[in-house]
Amino acid sequence: MSLNIVRAIVSSENLDEFHLGRLLLILFATESNSSKPMKGITKLAKFDFLLRYPNCLEMALEAVQKDHKDANVKEFERTTIESKMIRFKYGPWDDRYRRWIGLLVSQGLVSVDFEGRTVFINLTEQGKQVANLFAADVAYQDLLERSQIVHKVFGSYSATKIKDFTLVSPK
Repeated sequence: MSLNIVRAIVSSENLDEFHLGRLLLILFATESNSSKPMKGITKLAKFDFLLRYPNCLEMALEAVQKDHKDANVKEFERTTIESKMIRFKYGPWDDRYRRWIGLLVSQGLVSVDFEGRTVFINLTEQGKQVANLFAADVAYQDLLERSQIVHKVFGSYSATKIKDFTLVSPK
């Protein structure tokens, strides 16, 4: 692997826009299937973890006795540097989620409400329009389908249940 490829990977990981698009698809799948907002940053982060690492989504589906083939993991996704370095217990916490939510709010794509210490994240009408653009783009179909699977299978889980969800070591 050339050093230029490694630099490109690192650079894309630092692009907020890359992550914001993925979060919009998670919120879109959540609201499209339940008409309820995302309840909590932890739940959003765990759902995002399963999208970022589809090999872990595959293992999570197996752990709850769902068809792991639904994750539709491509061979190149199994062999990425990131997938080989994951030590999956219940997923990493990334302190950038608060910034990403703030960026989505500042762009008018989401709104947040608070109930005690819990943050509820809602797509705005503008956010739904942008998410629809992503959903209609063939380049984002894998992420959209996986977002829908994550919501369908784990949407009823509380953030605590997701946090406590553990798997055996990766394949």
